Amino acid sequence: MRNNFLRWKANYDAQKERKGPFITVSSVPLDPLYAPGHMAEIDYEKDLGNPGEYPYTRGVRSNMYRGRLWTMRQFAGFATAKESNERYKFLLGQGQTGLSVAFDMPTIMGYDSDHLRAYGEVGRVGVAIDSLADMEILFEGIPLDKVSTSMTINAPASIIWSMYIVAAEKQGVAANKLTGTIQNDILKEYIAQKSWIFPPEPSLRLITDIFGYAKENVPKWNTISISGYHIREAGATALQELAFTLADGFAYVEAGIKAGLDVDDFAPRLSFFFNSHTDFFEEIAKYRAARRIWARHMKEKYGAKKEESLLLRFHTQTAGCSLTGQQPENNIVRTAYQAMAAVLGGTQSLHTNSMDEVLALPTQKSVQIALRTQQVLAYETGVVNTIDPLAGSYFVETLTQQMEEGAEEYFRKIDELGGVLGGIRENFFQQEIADAAYRYQQEIESKDRIIVGVNEFVNEGKVEIELLKIDPEIEKSQICALQAMKQGRDNLRVQTTLTDLKEAAQESGNLIPKIIDAVRAYATEGEMIAVLKEVFGEYREQAVF
Repeated sequence: MRNNFLRWKANYDAQKERKGPFITVSSVPLDPLYAPGHMAEIDYEKDLGNPGEYPYTRGVRSNMYRGRLWTMRQFAGFATAKESNERYKFLLGQGQTGLSVAFDMPTIMGYDSDHLRAYGEVGRVGVAIDSLADMEILFEGIPLDKVSTSMTINAPASIIWSMYIVAAEKQGVAANKLTGTIQNDILKEYIAQKSWIFPPEPSLRLITDIFGYAKENVPKWNTISISGYHIREAGATALQELAFTLADGFAYVEAGIKAGLDVDDFAPRLSFFFNSHTDFFEEIAKYRAARRIWARHMKEKYGAKKEESLLLRFHTQTAGCSLTGQQPENNIVRTAYQAMAAVLGGTQSLHTNSMDEVLALPTQKSVQIALRTQQVLAYETGVVNTIDPLAGSYFVETLTQQMEEGAEEYFRKIDELGGVLGGIRENFFQQEIADAAYRYQQEIESKDRIIVGVNEFVNEGKVEIELLKIDPEIEKSQICALQAMKQGRDNLRVQTTLTDLKEAAQESGNLIPKIIDAVRAYATEGEMIAVLKEVFGEYREQAVF
């Protein structure tokens, strides 16, 4: 076999090679051909296993998409709760199988719509949610026991989740019937996205409080979506996304154990959120390696006994950072390839970006095209008919091994820094991502990396597509509604619940019941955050340049 390979190599070297470099999106050099010699010896049972069997390299379910398709979500939210409610009903009517809520920046940062720092941002990049009143409108006419809802919120996750629980309660839906996911991943905010409020330690307390409360009261809910997506969007490589995301996951496991929880009581409801970039095979290898690494660490390091604790279940979103404002229709093609990589990698849930998201919030037409992309993938391409069809490929298995080895090397570096919190304090993650992003941009500018429509195959002239515009009157109407709600509620009850919340924050008990009490009284997000800031303080980053 080796002689055959050497003969091919001699023939290859005698031929002309077109201009490279031949590298992945993450700038990893690639050989022209992969053969058995590239791989360390693979033990099928130990390294791959059958789908639904340890170490889950080939998938977390034995029948994967032959049993059920992934959940088709479209990340949506804009203006007020009323407008977003109408978009959700449209998407559900078009065949979407789960909701994914985008919040505006004031909500993400813990400010009410009438706060000075919210000016000009209300309803711009997501839906404005100030209180339970908004959450009730957001899901009006949508039975919360029939739909799975994902909410992309982090620092104020405990409050927004509590609003959802009480909104369901108002519908007559018990908390133990609710299914969905709250992102609730604060560590990646310090690493990449920068939407924090409190320092790390009290932030982790709120997260473990959610773990504990959900176990007893909302058992079907995924209590965290450990997110590599935003790490990748900040400029990380595929390997960095994999390693930093799993390191965050291990940090949450350790925080839960430190808080007195048994690992098997909360680990089954941990979920992940990955990016799907344009390098088809690199992305597939990343997902396969992620499942294997997670299962091994959970079993061997953290002593998890339940099978569900070993399963890395994940949502995927196609790469927003790959979208271009130039020739935006090309983004439909990019998204389709990225979606297929996610499915071949075994995702449980998928969002496909709309072609116009790089320019504005997506129009209804572009959202429909993005959803249809998933439906064509599911029902026309045949990729769902066979489980993990690329297993055994010399190339894919080699990439998967390299991903695992590279991630383990990063874990060693992070441990030397004192873990994830130590790495954040030392700006380790931020510097690694900044260096990768700079290298990627240099490759574009030198044309070592071609981006169609940007640095090659360029069209002159203005982009002519319809864009969604948010009416500036939306902000005024949201503030008026907020002020009317405040005047109509029992403000004495509000103050009592806020005082109780502050006192609980000064002690060590679970804060979720107190937050739910304040939500039921129609205390606003901003009022609850302000009370918690008095106890926890605010986080300030030491910037790295």
